[in-house]
Amino acid sequence: MNTITLPLTNVRCMRCVNKIRDAISLLPAIQLIDINTEQLTVSTESPLPSLFDTITALGYQVGYHYQLPISGLSCGRCVAKIEQALNERHDIAHFNITKQLADVSGSISKQALTDLIIGLGYQVVTSQIQYHYNFTLTGLSCGKCVAKLTTALTQDNIDIITIDKNNLSVTTSLTADDIITIVTTTGYQATLNTGDQAPDVTNNPIAPEPEPEPEPEPEPEPIIASQGTATQLLLSGLTCASCVASVEKAIKAVEGVDSVNVNLAERTALIYGQASLQAVITAIENAGYGAEQSEDDQTRRIRQQQQNQQTFKTHIRNATVSLALGVPLMAWGIFGGSMVIDSTTSQISWGVIGLITLALLVTAGKDFYINSWKAFLHHRATMDTLVALGTGAAWLFSMAVVIAPDLFPLAARHVYFEASAMIIGLITIGHALEARARSRTSKALERLIDLQPQTAIVVENGQETEQPLSAVVAGMTLRLKPGAKVAVDGSVIDGNSYLDESMLTGEPLAVHKKIGDHVRAGTINQQGSLLFKAEHIGTDTMLARIIQLVRQAQSSKPALARLADTISSIFVPSVMIIAILTAMAWFYFGPQPASVYMLVAATTVLIIACPCALGLATPMSVTVGVGRAAELGILIKDAEAMQQAAGIDTVVLDKTGTLTEGKPQVVDYKIYNTLTREQLVQLAASLEQSSEHPLANAIVQSAQQQQLDLYPHSDFMTYSGLGVSGTVDQQQLLLGNAKFMNQNNIKITHAETDFDFIANQGATPVYLAQNGLLAGIIGISDPLRKDSFSAVKRMQNMGLNVVMLTGDSIKTAQVIAAKLGITDVVADVLPDGKAAQITLLQQQGKRVAMVGDGINDAPALALAEVGIAMGSGTDVAIESAQFTLMRHSLHGVADALELSKATLRNIKENLFGAFIYNTLGIPIAAGVLFPLTGTLLSPVIAGAAMALSSITVVSNANRLRLFKPSQQHQEK
Repeated sequence: MNTITLPLTNVRCMRCVNKIRDAISLLPAIQLIDINTEQLTVSTESPLPSLFDTITALGYQVGYHYQLPISGLSCGRCVAKIEQALNERHDIAHFNITKQLADVSGSISKQALTDLIIGLGYQVVTSQIQYHYNFTLTGLSCGKCVAKLTTALTQDNIDIITIDKNNLSVTTSLTADDIITIVTTTGYQATLNTGDQAPDVTNNPIAPEPEPEPEPEPEPEPIIASQGTATQLLLSGLTCASCVASVEKAIKAVEGVDSVNVNLAERTALIYGQASLQAVITAIENAGYGAEQSEDDQTRRIRQQQQNQQTFKTHIRNATVSLALGVPLMAWGIFGGSMVIDSTTSQISWGVIGLITLALLVTAGKDFYINSWKAFLHHRATMDTLVALGTGAAWLFSMAVVIAPDLFPLAARHVYFEASAMIIGLITIGHALEARARSRTSKALERLIDLQPQTAIVVENGQETEQPLSAVVAGMTLRLKPGAKVAVDGSVIDGNSYLDESMLTGEPLAVHKKIGDHVRAGTINQQGSLLFKAEHIGTDTMLARIIQLVRQAQSSKPALARLADTISSIFVPSVMIIAILTAMAWFYFGPQPASVYMLVAATTVLIIACPCALGLATPMSVTVGVGRAAELGILIKDAEAMQQAAGIDTVVLDKTGTLTEGKPQVVDYKIYNTLTREQLVQLAASLEQSSEHPLANAIVQSAQQQQLDLYPHSDFMTYSGLGVSGTVDQQQLLLGNAKFMNQNNIKITHAETDFDFIANQGATPVYLAQNGLLAGIIGISDPLRKDSFSAVKRMQNMGLNVVMLTGDSIKTAQVIAAKLGITDVVADVLPDGKAAQITLLQQQGKRVAMVGDGINDAPALALAEVGIAMGSGTDVAIESAQFTLMRHSLHGVADALELSKATLRNIKENLFGAFIYNTLGIPIAAGVLFPLTGTLLSPVIAGAAMALSSITVVSNANRLRLFKPSQQHQEK
C-alpha cells in the first residue's frame, strides 16, 4: 500500500470534507487516512484515476496538474516511451502526451515530473507560461449546453479541469479574454473570478526567474468584484426601460466589466468584472444618470430608503402644484368656460396663465426636460423625451395662439395650457404612487438584513464586553444571551439552548443547540445562554451569503425579459416616428381646424406611449418573487431558474435523505450459521467502523446500542455501489448486496425467501459472508419522512410526474414507492448512473427537476433542467443548485415550483398588460376611433392612462407578496 498526500482546492468547510469522505468510502482499493480542507492522505495499491475523477465530479480540485511544453520527441515511439514511464507510477492519475506537450495530473511533484522526462532523454521547455483560470458561467441551462461548450473549448492549448452549468476551470496559454470570447461565441457568458488571472506557477515545473522587487506603488483604486461578490451601485435618474438599456450600454463599455444587471424596480446595478469603480460611476454620469456605492448592506439600505422617501416627497409636491393649476383650468373648460382666444382680454388673461404654466414646467416639470435634453445629447430617446415633447408642443402651440391669434383660423385658436399642467401632474403622481409601491418590493430582503445585529458580546479573559460587529474576528469567543440574535456563524463551546431559525430555514419549530452544534448569524436565541466560537464573519456568514444570493437573483433577468429589452430599445424612437406620421396625416387629410387635430393627436400619441410599464413588468415581478421565495426558505439562484422551473413536468426524487429521514436503523436479522445475532452485528460493525456510508453507520450504531465491543479490522476495501470487504478477527468478511455476493461466488439462493421478506417490509437487505459462506442478512430501514406522502401527493395533483431514483434493490424500492403512491421507480442505480437516468428522461422529451441532498447527487443535479438541493443550505448546495431549500421538507419542492409558476405568470400578465396598453392606446390616440366618435382622445386622459399603467404593473407584481403555497399538504 502506498501512502499519498494530495492538496485540495475549493474545499471550504467541514461539510465539503465530509462530502469527499463519503465519496472516497465508496472507492475500491483506496483507504482514507486523513483529510482536512487543504489536503487529504490516502493509502492505495491502485492508480489514482478513480480518486481524481470522483473528487473532480464533486466540484473540487485535487492534486497537481501540469502542462509542460516538451521538445526532443521525433515520433510515436518517443511518445510511447514517456507514456510507459508514466503508466508505471502510482502517483499519476491522468496524462496525455504529444510531441509538444506533457499534460499530467496526480500527486507527483513538478520537479519529479521534470526529472523523469529529462531522464528519458527529452527536454522541458520553460519559456511558455501556462495560466490557470476559474470562471463563473451563465446561460447554460442543461447538460446539452455543457456538452456544447466543452466541444468549443476542446483545443490543444486549453485543458478543461472542471466544467458544469455554473463553473469552468481551465489551464491554458491563452488569455482570460480569449476564453471569454470562445464562451461568448458559443452563446453563453463567462465571468473571470477575482485573482485567477495570474500565471499558474504551481503547474509549471520550473518557475520563471523572479523579477526585481518593484518600487512601492500608490494604493490602487477600488475595482469591481468578481461574480461571487458583485458590486452594487445605487442609481438615480432612471425612468423607463430605455434608461435601463442606456445605463447597461454605458457600463458595458467600461474596460474590465464582464457583465451587468440593471434593475429598474430597485434602481440598482449589479456589476461583475475587474473594472475601476470610479470609471464605472463616471461612465454612468456621462450617460446622464447618477450612481453611488454604499459599503455595506445597512448603509445601502438606509441610503435607498432615503432616496425613496425623497423621491416620493418630491413627486407629491410637484404633482400637487401641477394639479393645483391644471384642475381649475380643466374645470373651467368642462363647465362652459371659453378656452379660445377671441379678444384682447382673453389674449392677456391666457397669456398670464401661459406664463404661470411655463413657471410650472420649469419647476415641477423640469426633470422631464432636463432628462430629455441629456438623452438628446447622447443620441437616445426615453420616456422623458415623449413627455417633454408632448407637453412642450401643447404649451408652444398655445403660446403661439396667444401671441399671434390672427395667424390661426378662429376655430383653431384653442389653448391647451391645462393639458400641459394636467399631464405633468398626473404622470408625477403616478410616479409617486409607483415609488411608494416599489419601496415595498424589497421587504423580504430588508427583513433578512434586519436579522443581522450590529453588536456582539465578546468574552476575553473572563470579561464580557459589548463590541460593534465590525470588531469581531474569527476565533473570538462570544456570549449569546436569551432573546438575543446570533451575530456571526460559529460553533457552540458551552451551554445549550433552543434557537429560532425560521427566518433562515422556514422551519417553525425551534432547534436545540448543544456543544459542537453550529449556530447561524441572524437566528434568535430563545431560552438558555450559550458560548460559541466565531468561525465565519462579515460577508462569509450564511446570512450574508443568502442576502447576496437574493440580491443577485432579484437583479437577474429571465429569457422572457429579453423580449421586453429588445422592444424597449427601439420603442421610443418608433413612437416618435408614429407621432410624426400621425401629425402629417391629420394635417393633410384631417378636417378643419387641421392644426388643432394635428396637435392633439400627435401630443396624445407621445404621452400615451410611455414605456414605463414595459420596463417595470419583469424586474418588479422577479424582485417580489425572489423575495417571497426567501421568506419561504427557498433560495433561488437567478430568474432564469424560475422560468425553467415553471416549465417542469417531471420531478425525480432521490430516496435516501430526501424521501426518507436519512437516518437508517437496523430492523431485522437472518442467520445461516452458528453465529448469534450479537456476533453477526459485531462482525459487520467491526468491518464497517471506518466507513462513512449511511448503512454502515446504522450497523455501527446498532452495535453501540447493544454495547458490543468492536474488533480491529484490516485489508478493508470498498466497492462503489456493491459493498465492502476486509478481515476481522481472522475472518474473511464480505458485506454488500446480491450483485456483490454473486461476483464473489457466494451462494445466496437459499436466502431468497428471507431477502424478499425483509425487502417487502421496505428495508434494505445486506448480506454478510464469512470465509466464503453466507452468514446472515441484516435488514436496514430508513424511515420515511412524515411529510413525504403528502408532498408526493401534492406534486402529483399539480400534474407532475414523480419518479423515485435509488440504489436500493428493486423490491425494497417498490415497497417504498407503493407507500408513497409513486409508480415510476428506477432502482439498483449506481452513483454514477443517476445522471444517465436524467439524460434518458430528457431524451424522452421530459423537462426534469432533480431533487437530492446536493452532495452525492451533484452530477444529476447539474444535468437536470432544474437542480433542487435539500437540506440546511450547505455551502456546496448554495453554489451549485439552482434552488436550495433551507428546510428539509419535500413540500419546499412543491412550494418552489408553485412560486416559480406564479412568478412567471405574473411576469406574463405584466408584459401582456404593457403590450396591450400600447398596442391599443397608440392607435386610439392617433385617432382611429374618430370616424365613429367624432372626437379625439384628450392628452390629459392619455397622461392619466399612462400613469395608471405603471401603477397597475407595480400593484400586480406586489400581489406576489401575498402568495401562499397550496394547502393540500396540511393533512387533517
